[in-house]
Amino acid sequence: MSLKEKIDIERLPNHVAIIMDGNGRWAKSKGKERFCGHQEGVESVRVIAETAAELGIQYLTLYAFSKENWNRPTEEVNALMNLLVMTLESELETFKKNGIKLDVIGDIDNLPQESRTALSNVMAATESFNRMTMVLALSYSARWEIVNAIRNIAIDVENQQLNSEMINEKIFTKYLTTCNIPDPELLIRTSGEYRISNFLLWQLAYTELFFSQKYWPEFRREEFYEAVVDFQGRERRFGKTSEQIKGK
Repeated sequence: MSLKEKIDIERLPNHVAIIMDGNGRWAKSKGKERFCGHQEGVESVRVIAETAAELGIQYLTLYAFSKENWNRPTEEVNALMNLLVMTLESELETFKKNGIKLDVIGDIDNLPQESRTALSNVMAATESFNRMTMVLALSYSARWEIVNAIRNIAIDVENQQLNSEMINEKIFTKYLTTCNIPDPELLIRTSGEYRISNFLLWQLAYTELFFSQKYWPEFRREEFYEAVVDFQGRERRFGKTSEQIKGK
């Protein structure tokens, strides 16, 4: 029996974020080059995107490339950028078939021009889709995002477009790259690692965390269903007591 049958469609997380980890270690375990793991990881992206859209998840954010990843060997970084372009171009029909809108967060100016062009093309082609929004975090760092938000707030205060007394959580959130995206309700990390890795540090304040032992290339439909079922078994209190949540 599939775990899908245990999912309550009325209590789905609105936004699921995923740290896709373990491509290189999966490849090594198979006696293959690291890049083979990244290629196989693309198939997991396709499967999970389709699975999330079919369930009714509204937002799916994938940590695809961090700012720290620029420190990897040049050959691997170049291969990843080329893979990004090829995947975006080849998967456009998948976006269209599933009604998925593509969005991106991160320091996009650091990406090669070819990557930025491919992103822009797919984003433009999927702009009107509303079944699900898939957000790629590329050249992303939560600390970079927070510092960038503070810098822009300081500029607006200096230009008298914002009064320092007005600054609160709501105002600060408007300066983040995720300003138009609700905070994740569920974060999944694969490969048995138990870290946030500089990902959505502000947005994850009340997010439920699920850690899978599977490498990302092994993470498919049933693994995603397992994470959702686990999420639905938790009590989300947001600082309140169980009695308050239950209305007692």
